[in-house]
Amino acid sequence: MKKIILIGRVAAGKTTLTQAIRGEEIKYFKTQYVNYLDTVIDTPGEYTELRQTSGALALYSYEADVVGLVLSANEPYSIFSPCITSLVNREVVGIISGIDKPDANVERVERWLRLAGCKKIFPLSAVTGEGIDKLLDYLNEDDQKENSK
Repeated sequence: MKKIILIGRVAAGKTTLTQAIRGEEIKYFKTQYVNYLDTVIDTPGEYTELRQTSGALALYSYEADVVGLVLSANEPYSIFSPCITSLVNREVVGIISGIDKPDANVERVERWLRLAGCKKIFPLSAVTGEGIDKLLDYLNEDDQKENSK
């Protein structure tokens, strides 16, 4: 399985998504530090929001196979600059979390992630499980190719 680093602002759904990817029970807790796990690197939202720590995310991205930019489906704005994916030499995917929220605007958030430079976008809900399988299939692609040989 490819290792993914999840980057996004506070309350974007990174930790909930981490639990869903790992098949754990969904429990809310505030991520206080970079959680370097077997398949996921979960980062605090403050690292994305503060200029003083945002550079650390580029360094941490070298520990992952894939960078996941996470935006909640009900975000009022995008924290990611246009073409920001050019800052890392890893594939960057967009993740739209919370598509089950009543005020979700998936199309708007998808436009923002495409503007940021994401080619692949995964709309999902870690709470209902919708879309998680597509992300997991993507993260397992290399394993599936290897097993088919």
